[in-house]
Amino acid sequence: MRLDKFISQQLEVSRAIAGREIRARKITINGEVVRDTACKVLPEDQVEYDGHPLAVQQGPRYFMLNKPQGYVCSTDDPDHPTVLYFIDEPAAFKLHAAGRLDIDTTGLVLLTDDGQWSHRITSPRHHLEKTYLVEVESPLDPALVEKFAAGIQLHNEKDLTKPALLEILDEKAARLTISEGRYHQVKRMFAALGNHVSALHRESIGSIVLDEDLEEGQYRPLTDAEIDSIGLPDELKQRR
Repeated sequence: MRLDKFISQQLEVSRAIAGREIRARKITINGEVVRDTACKVLPEDQVEYDGHPLAVQQGPRYFMLNKPQGYVCSTDDPDHPTVLYFIDEPAAFKLHAAGRLDIDTTGLVLLTDDGQWSHRITSPRHHLEKTYLVEVESPLDPALVEKFAAGIQLHNEKDLTKPALLEILDEKAARLTISEGRYHQVKRMFAALGNHVSALHRESIGSIVLDEDLEEGQYRPLTDAEIDSIGLPDELKQRR
């Protein structure tokens, strides 16, 4: 990464201001003053600003979190705590959720600072499957399996939902796999068929499955295989 871009990100200032600070001899790399704004910063470099060390980020970051109820997936919210409360990482505020969950929904949340990667998850064009455990208030009719597979007409929506896979687990519990991300989609699908979702838990996004060893509020980095499963083009993989 160019030094002026690195300083801009670390100090949260414009690239122009970062350049001015560099030319003012305030930046050292491995103990030596550097005034070249285009100088490349490497992961192993020790960078300081006015004698204060700056963390060199090791490329884009990817985490999975087991989200509890009562937290929102935005990075900042004036009324509710956010999922970033659980993330003990440098510059955690730069992370964002790749596919949000409602405040009362639990389960898998993916966090990253890689916008292109998260776009692959959230873009409707990619039809990435997401699987949920659903608890409802009224007994489930086996006929619902075919209705979900055929598509459901949601209130105030023009098109039917895309075919979804419903597996009934017991009288009031099911596993649902969808390939869209419409607003409150799972809850609205059941509501359209006269039922109410009382609890919702996301198990997986694509082939990334919530780690069963993670308690609520715990997180871990994604493995390389999990990151690559999202299907980035080769040129974007090389940037990582």
